[in-house]
Amino acid sequence: MNGAVEHIATDQPPDDARARDPDYGWQPGNQVQLLENGEAYFPKVFEALRQARQEILLETFILFEDKVGHELHRILIEAAQRGVKVVVSLDGFGCGELSPGFLGELSQAGVTVQMFDPAPKTLGFRTNWFRRLHRKIVVVDAEVGFIGGINFSADHLADFGPEAKQDYAVQVIGPAVADLHHFALAQSGRPVRTRRGWRRRQQPSWAADDGEGLVRLIYRDNLQHRSDIEEAYLHALRHARQRVVIANAYFFPGYRLLRELRNAARRGVQVQLIMQGQPDVLLAKLAARMLYDYLLKEGVVIHEYCQRPLHGKVALVDEAWSTVGSSNLDPLSLSLNLEANVLIRDREFNQHLFERLEDLSRNHCKTMPENRTPRGWLWRVTVGFVVFHVLRHFPAWTGWLPAHKPRLKPFVHAGSQDHEPSPHS
Repeated sequence: MNGAVEHIATDQPPDDARARDPDYGWQPGNQVQLLENGEAYFPKVFEALRQARQEILLETFILFEDKVGHELHRILIEAAQRGVKVVVSLDGFGCGELSPGFLGELSQAGVTVQMFDPAPKTLGFRTNWFRRLHRKIVVVDAEVGFIGGINFSADHLADFGPEAKQDYAVQVIGPAVADLHHFALAQSGRPVRTRRGWRRRQQPSWAADDGEGLVRLIYRDNLQHRSDIEEAYLHALRHARQRVVIANAYFFPGYRLLRELRNAARRGVQVQLIMQGQPDVLLAKLAARMLYDYLLKEGVVIHEYCQRPLHGKVALVDEAWSTVGSSNLDPLSLSLNLEANVLIRDREFNQHLFERLEDLSRNHCKTMPENRTPRGWLWRVTVGFVVFHVLRHFPAWTGWLPAHKPRLKPFVHAGSQDHEPSPHS
C-alpha cells in the first residue's frame, strides 16, 4: 500500500439544509426493480458488468474469495482488459482477508483497487471496527445502478446452506443513476467536475401520493450528513396513515425512531417489524428483543424470520414510499458507518415489496405475542430506563470514538517496489 488519500470527495452534493429536506432531490421517471437475494442480484450485476463499455464503479463492504468473488474477479479483469475504466473500493474490515494475489491480479489488469481504512490485526484481533465503508453500490457506464444490502459473497445464495442470507437490492435505470454515478465517482476519489443541479429537481411534497418512478439517493457520512437516513425514516413514519413494514437485520434504533413507531401504531397505522429469528450475530437478536415490550404493548406487530439469517435493510410506508439500501437501524449504521439508501416513491414497486415481505412474515416467521416475556414490574422499568436512555444519547457518545477521516489506500500490485500484502482486518 502507498500513502493514504486524505479525501474521498472532490465535489460533494450541497451540505446545506436542502440535502435534508424530505421534498428535495427526487428524480422522476426511473425504472426500479427489486432484486431479492443473490439469485436475482448477481446475474443482473454481472451481466451489466459484462456489457460495460466505458466505466465501472463498485463499492462493497465484503468481497470473499469464493465462487461469487472469483466470478466478479474474472469479469472485472476482462472489462479492464478491453479498455473499461474500473474502480473498486473495498472496506478494510470487511475485505481485509483478501489475498495479495487476488488483489494483485486485479491491479495488474488495470483495475484501480482501493481499501478504505485498512489496518493490520493486533494480537490476532481486528481493531478497525468503527466507521466502516458499509455501502454496496455498483454503477455501470452512468446508465445502470445497483444499490442495496447484498455483498459479493456466496452466503447470499440459497445453496450456501442454512446460513444463507435473506437480503434485498434494487436495479435503477433512469435519471437517478446520474446521482448514483456522481456520488460513487466522488466517493472513489476520482476527479469530478461540478454538475449543475446535483439535486436540483424538487418534487411535490409528501401529500402528493401518486408516486411513479421517483427516486432519491440519501446517505450517511461522518461530516454534514450524519443523520440523513434516520431523518428520512422519521419523516416517513410521522406521515404514515395506513401501513408501515420494516425488515431490518440489526434493529436497535435511536429513541426518536422508536417513539415514531409507537406513535404511528397508536394512531391506528398497521406497523409490522420483521426481525432476525435465526441471526448470524446472536447479540443482534438479544439487543432487538430488549425493545419488544415497548413496541408490542402499543400494538406494533413483530415477526421473527426463522428460515435463515435476515440481512435485509428495507422498509415501506403506505402505498408509495419505500427504501432499500445498506443502512441497518442500529448504532453502527445510524451513528458510525458510511451508508447509502435510495428512497422510492412508486406504487407498483411498493406493492411488490409489500407482497414479498408479506410472504416472508406469513410463511417463514413466528409472531411475537404481547406477553412474550412476563417479567416483574421493577425489572421491566429498570431495563427500559437504561435501554432508552442509552439510545437517546448514543449518537453523541460516538463522538468520543476514534474519528477516521475518509481514507482510501490504493493497492499496488507485486511488481511495484511499494507493494505490501493486503492488510488483514
